[in-house]
Amino acid sequence: MKAAGIVAEYDPFHAGHAWQIARARELGAQAVAVCMSADVTQRGGAALLPPAVRARAALAAGADLVLALPNPYACLSAEGFAAAGVALLSAVPKLDTLVFGAETPDAGALLAAARALLRPGFSEELAARLGGGRPFAAARAEAAEALCPGAGALLEGANNNLGVEYCKALLRQGSRLAPLPLARVGAAHGQPGPGEGGFASASHLRALWEERGPEALAPYVPAAALALYREAAGAGLDLDRRAFEAAVLSRLRAMTPAGLAKTRGTGEGLEHLLAGAVRRSGSLEGLYAAMKSKRYAHARLRRYVLDAALGYTSELPPLPPYLQVLGASGRGLELLRGAALPADASLARLEKKSAACAAAAAAHAAAADLAALCRRVPQPCGQSYTQKPALP
Repeated sequence: MKAAGIVAEYDPFHAGHAWQIARARELGAQAVAVCMSADVTQRGGAALLPPAVRARAALAAGADLVLALPNPYACLSAEGFAAAGVALLSAVPKLDTLVFGAETPDAGALLAAARALLRPGFSEELAARLGGGRPFAAARAEAAEALCPGAGALLEGANNNLGVEYCKALLRQGSRLAPLPLARVGAAHGQPGPGEGGFASASHLRALWEERGPEALAPYVPAAALALYREAAGAGLDLDRRAFEAAVLSRLRAMTPAGLAKTRGTGEGLEHLLAGAVRRSGSLEGLYAAMKSKRYAHARLRRYVLDAALGYTSELPPLPPYLQVLGASGRGLELLRGAALPADASLARLEKKSAACAAAAAAHAAAADLAALCRRVPQPCGQSYTQKPALP
């Protein structure tokens, strides 16, 4: 391995993320590039802190290049999220390895499971189990197990599941990147409280911040990151969750079922389910509960709600068409020489490269503007166009 790529959310950046970058260095990476979710996240919410703050935290911990995973792709399912991240990192010519965490750090096993999910017979196996009323995650694991013994148990791990999606994307896209899973250390995904070694999950850190502010994160984040978080909190840049809920719900209440039907991922009357739930709900959690059914996973509902509020449709480019630089060292900028996609720190310049770039940039800015409004001190529109790249 000479240069490693990482797909991440860093919501917020913590000691486990710093360990992963350092471990990639120990294993031979002379440079590390990160593709990071920008303003919204894969769980269908807004990030605790703006992308500029999180990018600086990653650079301070040893990353050389931080690229934005544009907002329309950051809030996709695990499959879409992984495909977008792999596409962007594969466009950086000097990267040769994709590093990610996994409960089962066995590249061969993860690739075998990915191949099973790509086999022609997988769709039939999955449909048969869904037809029997099984929840999607369980049906998917059972279908994978039928084609690849051991894959079902492997897919029970949240990080394994995402790792398999990375491997699927690598195979589908014919990427030169070699997968390198690292054993996840410390707390499990979503685990409340710190795990072994004192590492805590990002979800636990977000809860701590909401309860007691950035000082509560001190035992679990690098010192440089904590300094950035204190500064951001002092400026009111952390997320106001109640403001985010009100902003999303107000947009949804102004929409009709016909308008909701244009949302990507609409099917089987999902737009009518959302329209009815919006009229009865005064909070996002109440909205998700009102939409809950055996057919739809909670995570899918969260993403669908955010997509609807942002006006995201199936007409968006299927993969990100540009590389937006959030921050870089001199070595990081060298990684971009000969990039297979337009690369720039300026979204204004990137959107002029093609129609696809314009569409993706506009969708990205829509989410950035929503998130900016929902900071504890609301921020103006257009910051995704004016934000300067972070330089260590």
